[in-house]
Parts: sequence; C-alpha cells; structure tokens
Amino acid sequence: QAQLVESGGGLVQAGGSLRLSCAASGGTFSSYVMGWFRQAPGKEREFVAAMSWSSDATYYAGSVKGRFTISRDNAKNTVYLRMNSLKPEDTAVYYCAAGRLRGLISSPTIYDYWGQGTQVTVSS
Repeated sequence: QAQLVESGGGLVQAGGSLRLSCAASGGTFSSYVMGWFRQAPGKEREFVAAMSWSSDATYYAGSVKGRFTISRDNAKNTVYLRMNSLKPEDTAVYYCAAGRLRGLISSPTIYDYWGQGTQVTVSS
C-alpha cells in the first residue's frame, strides 16, 4: 500500500523559510507526478507545486512562484518543498500527493495518494 508522509511544518514569522518533506513508500513512484497542495481554513484545497520523478520539469501556482521550490531525492524517495519569503496568507495545511499524469497537473483529481498533511503557520 502506497504511503506518503509529510514533515517539516511549523510556526514561522513572515519572511521566514521552511522546508517540507514528503517520504514515499510502499509503491513504485517512478511514473508518477508528485504534487504539493494546501488548504486554509474555510477554503478549498489549492495546488502549490508539482514535478515528476522522471524529469526536471516543475510547475508552480502563481502565488508561490519565485518563493517556493519543489525538488526530489530519488534515492530517498522523498520530495521537498522549500518555502522562502513566507507570508501570513501561506498559512495552511500542506499535503503531498502522488498520481499519474492523466489530466492537468494542478488538478487534485489526478492524484491517487495523499499524505496526512502538515500545518504551516506564518505569523505577521
């Protein structure tokens, strides 16, 4: 059974940085895309960033482009989300997800596996 486990969330001041990790296990993810999503209280889950295990192409939401960086370590089966210049509006639960590219990479519907989420809180 495929499993994704996020870590690295926490409380940070505006302007600070955090690095989230997503450890993947229990499956073969080489043909999957890996995405990060977030959900703030009272809001819908939204796309943050994505990449595949097999290419260096990366994709970002406009609100985080230039501040966040998605990367991977194939040997560790881990995907990272480096978040710089954090803003209070980045406060949310961040989720890692894995799926096959059968539609828009930013659509949550293509992702079959989800982590439990990690809280990121940015204070002003």
